[in-house]
Amino acid sequence: MRLLLTSAGVENTSIEAALVELLGKPIAEADALLIPTALYPFPGGAGMAQRAITGQGPGRLADLGWKSLGVLELSVLPSIDEGAWVPAVRDADALLVCGGDPLFLAGWMRRSGLAELLPTLRSEAVYVGVSAGSIATASTFVETYTDPPRGSDGPLKSEEVVFSAPSGDVKKTLVTGQGAGLVDFAVIPHFEHPDHLDASLANAEKWAARIPVPTYAIDDASAIKVVDGTAEVVSEGQWKLF
Repeated sequence: MRLLLTSAGVENTSIEAALVELLGKPIAEADALLIPTALYPFPGGAGMAQRAITGQGPGRLADLGWKSLGVLELSVLPSIDEGAWVPAVRDADALLVCGGDPLFLAGWMRRSGLAELLPTLRSEAVYVGVSAGSIATASTFVETYTDPPRGSDGPLKSEEVVFSAPSGDVKKTLVTGQGAGLVDFAVIPHFEHPDHLDASLANAEKWAARIPVPTYAIDDASAIKVVDGTAEVVSEGQWKLF
């Protein structure tokens, strides 16, 4: 399986060209499954999922002109027979994994069996992650929270850290989680985005210091392309490797 890990989706021509290269064919000839699971822990999550599925969300993903687009909701998979969904995953050219809560997403990737299935997919299949969908591909990741998440979502540990903000220092909880183990690095999305102050340069340094592997901070104009375990940054913006 190949990967294209983004901060905000297929936001520019460079990232789109990387996606086509990974697919080995035009997007219009590729079948995709969209995974909205990470959106549901937030207020209004159902509406966010609807917008993501219909291509009305804040990043280009579902609306790229796929030959076909299905929805794979991880939280229902443990209750149905594998024969009803595993063939669809194996046949898909691309899995489009939405952003949201990476701890919640990673938990359902494990509980559904998808995390175990992903490494067995054909080499031409492409995993396209957005924000949390990119974060959850690491073996171990760290995410920032204002309020600690529920313990049932599987955090390994948590730590309070003081982050910088224009209005003054704020305390954040950095929660370490277990991801899918698809890559040997970690991702901090939305690097230097004015609406994501946790990922400013100063705060990303504090964040990355808690992650036990090399960590890419990428902005919304950047992505990480992974083929045969080799990572390459595709960018029309800013990124930094910690």
